Amino acid sequence: MKRRVLGFLLVFVVFLLLQPVHPPGAASGDGKSFLWEARSKTATVYLLGSLHLMRKESYPLPEKIEKAFERSEVLAVEANINDPGRIDVMTLVERVLYPEGEGLENHVSKETYEAVTKEAAALGLPPQLLDRQRPWFIALTLTALKLAVLGFDPSYGTDMHFLTKAQGKKKIVELESVDAQIALLSGFSDSEQELFLIRTLNDLKSIEKDTDALMRAWNSGDMKGIERLVAKDGAEGKKTASLNEKLLYARNREMTTRIENLLRAKETAFVIVGAGHLVGEKGIIALLRQKGYSIEQR
Repeated sequence: MKRRVLGFLLVFVVFLLLQPVHPPGAASGDGKSFLWEARSKTATVYLLGSLHLMRKESYPLPEKIEKAFERSEVLAVEANINDPGRIDVMTLVERVLYPEGEGLENHVSKETYEAVTKEAAALGLPPQLLDRQRPWFIALTLTALKLAVLGFDPSYGTDMHFLTKAQGKKKIVELESVDAQIALLSGFSDSEQELFLIRTLNDLKSIEKDTDALMRAWNSGDMKGIERLVAKDGAEGKKTASLNEKLLYARNREMTTRIENLLRAKETAFVIVGAGHLVGEKGIIALLRQKGYSIEQR
């Protein structure tokens, strides 16, 4: 149970990159990667925009990324997915499943319920397996299954890659935690959970095209390309403003504060956050620059 849930949670930040999108522009072509170097008077912090699920053929990573990791004494990640022992399984089950006697059909519209059962059937998943799952978890489940079909695997995610390399060799710190991410999603109101699920169902229609565009932008260090993938059109943006604030912008501010703490220290740190958290006017790169830190893309 723990391993399955953690695998689905890895989809969480990738999902943030798979909003209804406009195709990204051409690759930047300037030899940049999705790695930034931030400096203070006492410390250097490398910021890597992560893809939490990747394909096997995505490796090896660019040498500049691996060398930045090797130079670092601290690895900072959103959540240490290699340390599931701190999760309370009973609390997790309560957050994932409705109580006995309740089910998805009682908490979403008829149209949403029919769309979920149709998508589940297309993925070979018996609809009854989803009946007691809450909408936020169904969204992750369906996305994880769809991405698995496309060859994406959490074991090849950049987080897992560097967490494995750091084990026993570097200090590992969390900017958030798995529990915090679960609490965020499970804390949505019924209407927010349904909106989150509807948006996922819409995204699944173009997920193959979108993931290909995401990989091209990430491989070329195309910050604007990733930003376009995160952006939504104006009409949907108004409907989902509350979701965006909770899923992305509030977390950006909190993680920026924790990254500032690393910049005030005297160690070199290698920070991995979802690529969507770095870009845009409300992204971590912009927030750090507003605070006066020198940052350069590598």
